[in-house]
Amino acid sequence: MSATDGGFAWQPQEEATAKICNLFTEFQNHGTNQSQVLTQLERCRAFPDFNNYLALILAQGGSLQLEIRQSAGLLLKNNLKQQYAGSPPAFQEYIKASLLVAISNEARPLRQVVGTNIATIVAAAGFAGWPHLLPALVACLESDSLTALDGALDALYKVFEEVPNALDGASPTTVEQLAGGLVPRILQLFASPHTDIKVHAVGIMNALMGGPAAPALAGAAGAYREGLFGLARDGSAAVRRGVCAGIVQLLSLQPEGVAAEVNNVVEYMLQSSQDDDEGLALEACEFWAAFCDSSVDVQLLRPHLGRVVPMLLKNMIYDEFDDEVVDTEAAEAGLPSAADHDADVRPFHHRASDAEGGGKDGALWNLRKCSAAALDVLSTVFAEELLPFVTPTVRERLSDKDWRSRESAILALGAISEGCHRGLIPYIGELVSLLIPCLTDARPLVRSITCWTLSRYSHWVVQNGQESHSPGQLQFDLVIEGLLGRVLDSNKHVQEAACSALATLEEQAGTDLLPRLKAVLETLAAATLLYGRRNVRMLYDALSTLAEAVGRPLGDSQHLAAIMPALNAKWSALPDSDPELLPLLECFMTVATAIGPAFEEYGEAVYARCMRILAARLTARSMAAASPTANGTSTPTAAGPFQKAPGADPEADLDYIVCCLDTLSGVAEALSFRFERVLTSTQPALQFSLQDVLLQCCQDPSPDIRQSAFALVGDLARVVPQFLSGSLTELVALTCAHLEGPAISPATMSACNNACWSLGELSIKQRPEDLAPFAAPLVERLAPVLGAPLGQMPRSLLENAAITLGRIAWVCPQQVAPHLEHFLAPWCGTLRLLNDGVEKEHAFQGLCQLVRQNPQAAAGSFKSIVEAVMSWQTLHNDALAADILQILRAHQAELEERGQWATYLATLSPAVRTKMLGLIQHS
Repeated sequence: MSATDGGFAWQPQEEATAKICNLFTEFQNHGTNQSQVLTQLERCRAFPDFNNYLALILAQGGSLQLEIRQSAGLLLKNNLKQQYAGSPPAFQEYIKASLLVAISNEARPLRQVVGTNIATIVAAAGFAGWPHLLPALVACLESDSLTALDGALDALYKVFEEVPNALDGASPTTVEQLAGGLVPRILQLFASPHTDIKVHAVGIMNALMGGPAAPALAGAAGAYREGLFGLARDGSAAVRRGVCAGIVQLLSLQPEGVAAEVNNVVEYMLQSSQDDDEGLALEACEFWAAFCDSSVDVQLLRPHLGRVVPMLLKNMIYDEFDDEVVDTEAAEAGLPSAADHDADVRPFHHRASDAEGGGKDGALWNLRKCSAAALDVLSTVFAEELLPFVTPTVRERLSDKDWRSRESAILALGAISEGCHRGLIPYIGELVSLLIPCLTDARPLVRSITCWTLSRYSHWVVQNGQESHSPGQLQFDLVIEGLLGRVLDSNKHVQEAACSALATLEEQAGTDLLPRLKAVLETLAAATLLYGRRNVRMLYDALSTLAEAVGRPLGDSQHLAAIMPALNAKWSALPDSDPELLPLLECFMTVATAIGPAFEEYGEAVYARCMRILAARLTARSMAAASPTANGTSTPTAAGPFQKAPGADPEADLDYIVCCLDTLSGVAEALSFRFERVLTSTQPALQFSLQDVLLQCCQDPSPDIRQSAFALVGDLARVVPQFLSGSLTELVALTCAHLEGPAISPATMSACNNACWSLGELSIKQRPEDLAPFAAPLVERLAPVLGAPLGQMPRSLLENAAITLGRIAWVCPQQVAPHLEHFLAPWCGTLRLLNDGVEKEHAFQGLCQLVRQNPQAAAGSFKSIVEAVMSWQTLHNDALAADILQILRAHQAELEERGQWATYLATLSPAVRTKMLGLIQHS
């Protein structure tokens, strides 16, 4: 294989082509060591023109087996994701030309692989990187060749469906190619006699009209609508699926067109929502919630509620062979297939929240859930007006012998709980009494949906149970008792629903749970022995929510004795490399924050383990940064701040490092000054010092790691500032680097925010002589942030910068005051935005110090100072209030002496002027 393109048209070498083909052939042979072949193919990636050979085999390997050409195309796709942008232009052109040749291949599997590769290139380079693509595909659409037509449609469908940002910032040329060439031809294909062509054509138009290019294609909206309506009775369910998706899209794209045909559209969607093809029914069912969220007058739906609601209730009944039914019943029977598998356990993402029960984008979204969601939305629009259409069916189904019918009735009660709340108030007590026995139903899905529905009424249950010895309190206790029983259910699906419902109830109840806290903790402790890997995370979430709800009382000795032995048993059983340790650490962090000093007993063990994990994971990242790259070269072990080290995987070990840093922040915040004892007692036995860990993490390539590292710096500065004094120079340099213009971006904003905040926490705890050498350079970094054009910096960063600048000024006014005129006005503009509190006090104490030090600079922006001062609602710091008043009166006296006081007052807004005069005259 050639090493470079050499500036000449690329030519393949027969020997190299044969070797690669032999590898693919060998891979297909039975009994071959496939991992060995894959290793050899992976080594070929080091050759710059390897992808050219793959494109050659895909496009021109006519004598080869179809499977070999497919394999070459799939490997090409994987390579292009990583390598296309860095490939020589001549090689890029060769690959693109090869794909356009192969797009009309007689074999459809090859055409589909070609379409996937085209979408991959568009994802990497956009249409700007392939300006001739759209004209070439339009030419295929207009040709007499069905294979060329199919190949082009497949490629276009994948581009617009799988590369959602393909048209972001599209050039005028690209927009013209769409509007003038592609769209008219696609719309013509709505009338094709071939089902596959119609499916692709409708899908492409749906993607285009729902994407960023829609405004530029507005002229085609009418033809698009008419084309959809024309296909409404097509014989193919696949075509009608696209039609339904398009009509849902029309609600936002052309609401007036839908409104004009509302009766016909509603009738069509009613029929389609009940179609035997569940995919079609699901697409149609999306219409009802979308209608309510659109600008179409929702009252147009009122005459149809008598048919829409029963249809939704019908769709909410489980199908006998639904995957969820099969899985849950298998778990009930204790079949081996019900055990937790790796695929059942979602990857842990620290700080991320997964949608409970499988959201619309998850694998569990189906017709039943879509119908329940639609009923929920309809109830928020029509409220108790919906009840006559719901309650008769629900009442009948609750007593049905068929568990599926009972389950759907309970689901419906949960769906309407919020929207129909007012109309249900007289009956909620009765409803809850009906639901409680369902928690012990023989069928697991009835038990699980009852947990969810009870959680939807938890606000009422808690509110009604606050009066001692009342029927409401008895019912509250019965609900908690019932949910705790289901937390210990033998079925893992019921366990999950129960933990989620319990967490919702905990949020609502807060300290009302205190009389029942020991029982809840004992149940959660027992569940740690029962649960598999999947549900133990739900258990930790329930415990974390409980800790946040009840706070300090959780730290009572009887309560800790109820739960901590079980958590410690889990803690001891998990090795440092087990990902299940991460949610447990997150749980410890929440518990520590809630119970405060009571966590000291466990602080040393948590700190030591977090430090051990951090040392191992940071070492692994350093080794990855020094490992050979794909080109066979090695890289230095240290990467500069924020620069991705070549050869390093930016995601490697990230969750472990972030979770441990955040856990240490939680423990430091909980223990306050007692955290020093943890540091001094454990540090001698550790491989790394915490200072070393912080300095390495604060310059890690990952902004998530830097975000957590600076949060820990700030928390340590609050509770053990002396611990950081030896690293002050390095930490100040790292925070400054995060305040430079190029370092501030949407991807790094949270890290920059925390860096700025931690700098303020560091500054306020330093002696003036220690901070003085850094004061002026820090102002030089903060001032441009505050003075940035409106809208360029987010409010959170501006507020942190204003507070930090004020704190530096408070500690070192002599170093900062000479620069005051350069930042005073924008600084005061941000100070006005701050909420009253200690941080705002610190910032204004710095302001007062600077005004006293440099009154000449302050005089030029005194209007800004007054507007900032008047932003206070209530100032409890009497000394600061006296300082501010002294400054205002001094400025008043100076202006009155010059005869300018009345003129100055006229520049202030009436509200500010009135408030200031009241302060000066009556204080």
